[in-house]
Amino acid sequence: MSRTIELTRELVSLPSVTPDDAGCQEVIAGRLAAIGFRIERLRFGEVDNLWARRGTDAPLLVFAGHTDVVPEGPADQWSSPPFSPEIRDGYLYGRGTADMKGGLAAMVTACEQFVERNPDHAGSIAFLITSDEEGPATDGTIKVVEHLQGRGERIDYCLVGEPSSTSRLGDTIKNGRRGSLGGRLSIQGQQGHVAYPHLAENPVHRAMPALTELVSIEWDQGNEYFPPTTFQISNIHAGTGADNVIPGILEVWFNLRYSTELDVQAIKARVEPVLSGHDLRYDIAWKHSGRPFLTGTGKLVEAARSAVTEIQGIVPELSTGGGTSDGRFIAPTGAEVIELGLVNATIHKANECANIGELDRLALLYERTIEKLLS
Repeated sequence: MSRTIELTRELVSLPSVTPDDAGCQEVIAGRLAAIGFRIERLRFGEVDNLWARRGTDAPLLVFAGHTDVVPEGPADQWSSPPFSPEIRDGYLYGRGTADMKGGLAAMVTACEQFVERNPDHAGSIAFLITSDEEGPATDGTIKVVEHLQGRGERIDYCLVGEPSSTSRLGDTIKNGRRGSLGGRLSIQGQQGHVAYPHLAENPVHRAMPALTELVSIEWDQGNEYFPPTTFQISNIHAGTGADNVIPGILEVWFNLRYSTELDVQAIKARVEPVLSGHDLRYDIAWKHSGRPFLTGTGKLVEAARSAVTEIQGIVPELSTGGGTSDGRFIAPTGAEVIELGLVNATIHKANECANIGELDRLALLYERTIEKLLS
């Protein structure tokens, strides 16, 4: 069994449900310290973070990822225990195999192989590992980046090991992400008896025209790199549970995944006039999770694409689709940022799994990328 598979199994066996690291970072730190990395444990709030660096010179290549995983869900939906990794039919099963302990293991073993062959390599390599990516993401990567900036440590290249591939390892490289702006909208009405609607004000009825208008807006048409901005309602709640009471409050949660054609202020400037224009009494609590970012071209993109072509025999597609990642906290520092990892078909699902052959090839992809940047 390869080093990458063994390390993935060791990490998956540790039940690190967010934000609990469950000892994963100690395993990784031990492997990296053995090949000359200087280890720093950075704890912010209740979150464990790891910063490990080998070398002091530029350029600095950072491997970024997370040890936390989402909850496993109902046990009866798994064909084997989620934290007892099992190989079946060429796949390694267990929570976190694809998102993203397999990626972490491949990063570590790639660096081990590279350092063995290039002990005096140019530049520096570092790991930025958090246990707060699947959760609120407030005491993880963002705090580590602030810490590094405070002491003048600059990242040149960052490879995030999120599962970016769609159907085959390396078919997609994420070279950017859309921004994410959420809103929790509270619309006030007047509670009353359904038999006497003239003595009440139904906020559900009042809100429908405004919500219809919001979901019908063409926010932009996207651009060469980004799809159009989308507005999606994710939660609606009103009522007391009784069928004879007009609700007094309607709560609506929504999210916009936005392109570089817009910014937060422009979005707010379109949402709020719609609500006011329908004479609604409302409050909005906005939550901005990250600005859009893009690494259009550069050494990191070219190195990774070249590595994929050499190892996999395909030319990867560059994409900015999907959700957010911790790359959103690193890109604003000026670093080139990409995501390259395993196939994402089973992430967050029961029976999450990763192809064992692709786990080993991912380590080769990472090692070849390091060689192209630091040799």
